Amino acid sequence: MVPTKPTNEEILDIAREAISIFNENDYDCCLFGSAACALYGMDRDPNDVDIIVLTEDHTECLQRLLCKESASFFLVESTKPWANYKVLWYELPSLKSGPQRKCKVDILTPGIMHIPNMPPRRINHPKGLPALPILPLLLLKLQGWSDLRRSCRKDLRAKIPVDEDDITELLIIACLRGTRLGSQSLGWLPKDFVEAAQKRVYRYVNKYPQSARKWERLGFAAYR
Repeated sequence: MVPTKPTNEEILDIAREAISIFNENDYDCCLFGSAACALYGMDRDPNDVDIIVLTEDHTECLQRLLCKESASFFLVESTKPWANYKVLWYELPSLKSGPQRKCKVDILTPGIMHIPNMPPRRINHPKGLPALPILPLLLLKLQGWSDLRRSCRKDLRAKIPVDEDDITELLIIACLRGTRLGSQSLGWLPKDFVEAAQKRVYRYVNKYPQSARKWERLGFAAYR
């Protein structure tokens, strides 16, 4: 039976199709989130596709572009009662008698979720696909962890252990790759983004002191 959840290969195929459409329309873009983490070697299987498009255009325009260029992309109204936006999905092959299979596709631009703007030449290409460099990818994951800890929603706080496992693995991968804050290749990172990340590192090390040396190898202070 065809699985309901997207397979890793399906995730990558969706990413390739979306990236190809954006590139053909003169947009630079890269993966982040769990799909990018998987490209760098993280063990957890991604559930969806997250793409940063390096533009000032509205995300709604970018979503509509994908839907226009490929019938597999489609938009649906958000299920959140207060939301006034649509959610982008990709239709996956299903058995005739089986449930609809689909994959969520998030399109974001710099500034949203404090995502920093990045020179296109600094995009990495692990396994042949464009991805956010490993250090800012780790720092955005750390930002997500920090946001979840402040949430009052039990369903969101339940995701904290997954984020902590991801951060633990990404820390190891980042250290092995030899990336370091302050390197020339990361000189584009905004000062306020780095300062906010440093504060989160302090909080993370306070909870997980065993991670201190890894953060220091990446160029952060582990303790105040």
